[in-house]
Amino acid sequence: MSEPNTPVQQASAALRALFEPTPLQRNDFLSARYGAEILLKREDLTPVRSYKLRGAFNAMRRAGAAPGAHFVCASAGNHAQGVAFACRHFGAEGTIFMPVTTPKQKIDKTRVFGGGAIEIVLTGDYFDQTLKAAQDFTVQQGAIFLSPFDDAHVIEGQATVAAEILEQIEGSPDIVILPVGGGGLAAGVTALIRAAFPEARHVFVEPGGGASLRAALEAGHPVKLPAVDNFVDGAAVARIGDLPFEQLSRFSPADVIVAPEDRVCATMIELLNVEGIVLEPAGALAVDALRDLAAEGALEGKRVVCICSGGNFDFERLPEVRERAQRWAGLKKYFILRLPQRPGALREFLNLLGPEDDVARFEYLKKSARNFGSVLIGIETSSPANLSALSERLAAAGFDWRDITGDPVLSEFLI
Repeated sequence: MSEPNTPVQQASAALRALFEPTPLQRNDFLSARYGAEILLKREDLTPVRSYKLRGAFNAMRRAGAAPGAHFVCASAGNHAQGVAFACRHFGAEGTIFMPVTTPKQKIDKTRVFGGGAIEIVLTGDYFDQTLKAAQDFTVQQGAIFLSPFDDAHVIEGQATVAAEILEQIEGSPDIVILPVGGGGLAAGVTALIRAAFPEARHVFVEPGGGASLRAALEAGHPVKLPAVDNFVDGAAVARIGDLPFEQLSRFSPADVIVAPEDRVCATMIELLNVEGIVLEPAGALAVDALRDLAAEGALEGKRVVCICSGGNFDFERLPEVRERAQRWAGLKKYFILRLPQRPGALREFLNLLGPEDDVARFEYLKKSARNFGSVLIGIETSSPANLSALSERLAAAGFDWRDITGDPVLSEFLI
């Protein structure tokens, strides 16, 4: 890298005290699939397995972090770990507020990264409660609050991802795909990439349950979503940050891909099984968006950069991720079957299953004084066509049944 002469270059140079640039790797598997040159920017390979360390470190550096300085943040994930790591590096004091519902694995990792430099405070069932407690504490203590994305120096730190890409890439990228949560990463990266490669296309990806950038672009200003699905917890944000939106407002809603959570799970499983790459849901968003771009015919022969934002995945979630991936692929369905309460009725149903159909879930309670009983049954198979054929056989045999796979209320309650 040349002598740093811009704030982002200076931030990037300062980061070398913590870690080397994360690799920009050509992925042969994805490149062959899409007929393109697919490059993965591996932010899952930072010391805290996400890009969040960049923004936290830079904001603390800019605030004059040193022993005796006191920093506060509210986070249940990657921002907390980045702040903790940076506090230990600078010898500063950190207080990290996390919701009471935060998984123990995330609490333990944050504590390991921060060592004796931090204190973790568990408060609030919901993040808004945790955030208010952190902000009140900051005022009381005269400390410095570190926003996860709505801060100019945090955005500047996240822009070091782009500074590294500019050093690493050969030629101009045709497309840069960015995951979006609060918008700090997207704002920082697009500012540099647009300046260096004005013809490059930027594509933003949000989870279906937290598309705050698209909502803001449609409204012309940041808006708060009425509800958020927290499954893609690193990107499910109810309101895009004000400062990031100043940079991102030049884009259009058409530049935003909204990725279904179940499909993101399929992408995670595929990368794990085929490439051995462990990504968290938010970290898989950019790769997942390749499916949509391929459907547009936008990838053939192009050089595409996908920013894999993080790999902090708790493997206790793997069964749920696999389940959701199967459901998206049409390889698993759940039915509520109304079964006659008579001998042989169950056998009649089982005889309708195909040779590749496997019963993965079965719950039935015979009730007295009832002519029919309800059965919750889950079927796994090797091809979506098998489940379509099973549905046809059920109808032809006169069974009374209901497919609840896509019913969010019943699925969450029963499955």
